[in-house]
Amino acid sequence: MANWEAAVMDHNTSPNARYRLAKWLHAGEHLAIVSDETGEETIEIHHFAKVKKTIRLEGLNIGRPIISHPSPKKNEIALTNHRYELIVVDIAEKTARVLDKSKHGRILGIAWSPDGVWLAYGFAQTGQTSCIKLCHVETGEKHVITNPVLRDGFPAFDPEGKYLYFLSRRSFNPVRDNMHFDWTFIWGSRPCLITLQENLYPPFVPMPRAPGDKPPDIPTFNHPDRPDDENNDKVSEVVKMMYDLKIIEKKEDESIQIDLEGIANRVIPFPVAEGRYGQIRGIKGKALYSVYPVTGALNRRRKQSGGPPAKGKLKIYDFAEQSSETIVSDITSFDIAMDGKTLIYRSQNNLRVIKAGDKPSNDNGATGRKSGWIDLSRIRLSVDPCLEWHQMYREAWRLQRDHFWTEDMSGVDWQKVYKRYLPLLKRVGTRSEFSDVMWEMQGELGTSHAYEYGGDYRDTPFYTQGLLGADFEYDPETDSYIVTHIVHGDVWSKTEGSPLSKPFFNVKVGDRLISVNGNKVSRDLSPHQLLVNQAGNDVFLIFESPELDRPKNMFVKTLYTEFRPRYREWINKNRQRVHEASAGQIGYVHIPDMGAEGFAEFHRGFLTEVDRKGLIVDVRNNRGGNVSPLILEKLARKRLGYDISRWGRPEPYPTESVEGPIVALCNNYSASDGDIFCHSFRAMGLGKLIGTRTWGGVIGIFPRFSLVDKTITTQPEFSSWFYGVGWNVENHGVEPDIEVIISPRDDIAGKDPQLERAISEIMQTLKDNPPTLPDFGDRPKLSLPTLPDEK
Repeated sequence: MANWEAAVMDHNTSPNARYRLAKWLHAGEHLAIVSDETGEETIEIHHFAKVKKTIRLEGLNIGRPIISHPSPKKNEIALTNHRYELIVVDIAEKTARVLDKSKHGRILGIAWSPDGVWLAYGFAQTGQTSCIKLCHVETGEKHVITNPVLRDGFPAFDPEGKYLYFLSRRSFNPVRDNMHFDWTFIWGSRPCLITLQENLYPPFVPMPRAPGDKPPDIPTFNHPDRPDDENNDKVSEVVKMMYDLKIIEKKEDESIQIDLEGIANRVIPFPVAEGRYGQIRGIKGKALYSVYPVTGALNRRRKQSGGPPAKGKLKIYDFAEQSSETIVSDITSFDIAMDGKTLIYRSQNNLRVIKAGDKPSNDNGATGRKSGWIDLSRIRLSVDPCLEWHQMYREAWRLQRDHFWTEDMSGVDWQKVYKRYLPLLKRVGTRSEFSDVMWEMQGELGTSHAYEYGGDYRDTPFYTQGLLGADFEYDPETDSYIVTHIVHGDVWSKTEGSPLSKPFFNVKVGDRLISVNGNKVSRDLSPHQLLVNQAGNDVFLIFESPELDRPKNMFVKTLYTEFRPRYREWINKNRQRVHEASAGQIGYVHIPDMGAEGFAEFHRGFLTEVDRKGLIVDVRNNRGGNVSPLILEKLARKRLGYDISRWGRPEPYPTESVEGPIVALCNNYSASDGDIFCHSFRAMGLGKLIGTRTWGGVIGIFPRFSLVDKTITTQPEFSSWFYGVGWNVENHGVEPDIEVIISPRDDIAGKDPQLERAISEIMQTLKDNPPTLPDFGDRPKLSLPTLPDEK
């Protein structure tokens, strides 16, 4: 589609195929598109107006393309794929060549030189480092052109052929943690450039000029020889000096000169602050790059319909002015057209096209050429769900085939599985039935973490229940509802405590709820009915208290969920039980998952409980994630000594280390990285494992591929092998050292025999081997020596 005018052209020639990575070829008449109409991912060449026949490049072993980047001069396409390969496809010859392949990770961005001769790309050298490489496409000759400190990647050429830009993580500037003794690197990266010619003057050194004068507008290509005529007053001495310094040189053609000798020593960082940079692109005399703020992981939750976050800023560095400024805020990502004149950026689910390098004016969000915003409602699609489900089924099957952690699919005949479930698609009538087929098909792998979720479901009415964080019981004598319990979570929090627990409301157990929003509650009209569709709203409540002669009227903002306050109450109850049973000697911490929430919850508990003589670590109902190594490092700290001061108590070294025994609690819902934590906890000899056998699913995933209707399917890609058990945590779990089962009767009665056993075990260990402070002995005596005249 043209940006703002003309018709929208539909290049979907097959209703049961998916088309991805559409890119213009250099002549501007054809599009290169990745299609799976043949059943495998194939490159197709489409005429933009569809007046010429589509060319399909069949039989090329290109894998699943991740990045597609056509040459600016030739009918060639550079691809990266899931096999960590860099491939060049020759459209005319219908051939594909693998130029490079990493053993450690994906290619980190690719860029063609303006003359179409070279490819620059980020290459994973090890599991931790990546460099920038140059490949001469015709000969296949490769050169490493950066010496990375950590990671260099995402290159982009200057259109004038002077520089190669890239993003680099090479700045280690630690920031002190504000909660406990730790340091971290929250920024780390900067945009950098490489001067492609050996004698090119550094671009970040300003040229002298008179006050108020603008920098000279100097052509780079196809300009005449150096103007030596002394009578030529049209060319300034600055321009002549720039010729002498080779800032500008005579060019006979537009080929790019790259001086490879010593190129790794010509890396220059941009004079901008360290940050979290996302992309970089070059236009004439300037560089554009995106930078993103540091945000807490718990703040990244968003509605699926809202699109990806748009928290980035698009900045521009002007080499002539030696300055950087923000030209657009609230971006998700951006790119530059092949001619370097047009910029497009995404802000959540919106697209805007502007002149590259210009700062757009503020607008009211209206679409059109003036504002640059594109009216995406011009796109009208016709979808046959049954054909779409067939394509999605094939793609999901293909994703498993190409990404499953072992090539033999753990002995499963994956082609047979495809044929087994394919006939069921003819009987599928709804999106949810298709989801059932997907789960069954992927379930044939017999492997954990083969999920399917999301997708194009029709919106249904959703009337969220407003919640008060309290339990009520109907009282037939008064025809009202008595408060039997008020959830005490984090009472200071708007979302993690009961709104009724606020001190100014003074609601107590035994008070009676009389009405909600002016409607009297009764046997036939419960508070829950009156709070339907009231989540997050202020509601008017009337309570009566046996202690007061008049009712209590109040406006209360309801909760969307009671999970957080009830979870916090459960934690506090368990911690109180442990403290009471151990006379304050034992601490308690629960880890709900091995992600951001679990990492935060662990430290919240650990930092307040670590000073006790022992610790119970509860990983029951742990939902998994990937932070178990970070938590185990903290628990494995062994006290080696103490820091002694004059006034305070002895402080352990290392700090925040547990003085005595540790035990861990697990159950059948300790899953994924929760399994790994439990196995590693015991393998490291940290303590006993108490509870029931864990879930047994430790083949990891990297959810990054969405199907055409935004369904996410996950491929078990990273299998875990451990000393002592090999592959056998998967599909079995971790057996506890002491098995304790919570019966339904215990659960109904509110009993927790697993926690009780943990307390009993750790107290016995404490009794058998009580930790005590060492005898620090006599303090050093540093008396002054006695001098002869002092005798």
